[in-house]
Amino acid sequence: MPELPEVEALVAFLREHAVGRTVARIDVAGIEVLKTYDPPVTALAGLEITGVSRHGKFLDLDVSGLHLVIHLARAGWLRWSDKLSPVPPRPGKGPLGLRVHLDDETGFDLTEAGTRKRLAVYVVKDPALVPGVARLGVDPLSEGFTSEALAGLLAEERGQVKGVLTNQSLIAGLGNAYSDEVLWEVGLSPFKPARNLSPEDVERLHAAIVDTLRGAVQRAEGLAAKELKAEKKVGLNVHARTGLPCPRCGDTIREVSFADTSLQYCPTCQTDGKPLADRRLSRLLK
Repeated sequence: MPELPEVEALVAFLREHAVGRTVARIDVAGIEVLKTYDPPVTALAGLEITGVSRHGKFLDLDVSGLHLVIHLARAGWLRWSDKLSPVPPRPGKGPLGLRVHLDDETGFDLTEAGTRKRLAVYVVKDPALVPGVARLGVDPLSEGFTSEALAGLLAEERGQVKGVLTNQSLIAGLGNAYSDEVLWEVGLSPFKPARNLSPEDVERLHAAIVDTLRGAVQRAEGLAAKELKAEKKVGLNVHARTGLPCPRCGDTIREVSFADTSLQYCPTCQTDGKPLADRRLSRLLK
């Protein structure tokens, strides 16, 4: 899933390539991607893209006061083209959900791999009208995300630290991949109760969140949209590296699978050498 660094990089890319261009037309290949119908998506045609911003993992294109808000979900992506085909795509079961044509024949496709279609597109007068945006918590790269703010969030939650970090209503933009990286960086079990973190743990966790995300944003700076996925994979130490050696201690990276996701961790670095069982069978580590 694209997380804060990738969405931030897409914002920078679109600011350079799309701002100042006029929307020529929008082709909807998968009607299920549209989550709003008033204003209709056709209302964007003829309007200029005046700005691009990010809300957590949401991408927001300001189109002369209307907002095209995009959530790429787990398997969605934005694919830029310097010359789009003028032939409208055929609606169907393929990966294409929506295509945006600009007035200079450039534009982009919103695609989604797999059979679970969760890509979401909204056309609204105010981004706050998108439920997911309205629920967002503090942005971890904002001035409001201090170690004291993080301590307050953790103290109020009864869940495990991994779940707190990925709860978008608490911390906006931090997802499965970078939370794995952050917890590995500070040597914390993903199953540790959030309330049990010491003040020192919280300080280190805060620094790791900010440093990890800023580092990922800097690595993605200047890259084309098509290069961002590969860059993300190169920068990961534990996430999606099950079975490979930990780059810090050499132990084998392990995985815990859930119904529709998984997490990765290093037993030596994070759980005192103890492999974690399935979440339903594991005990919370102290």
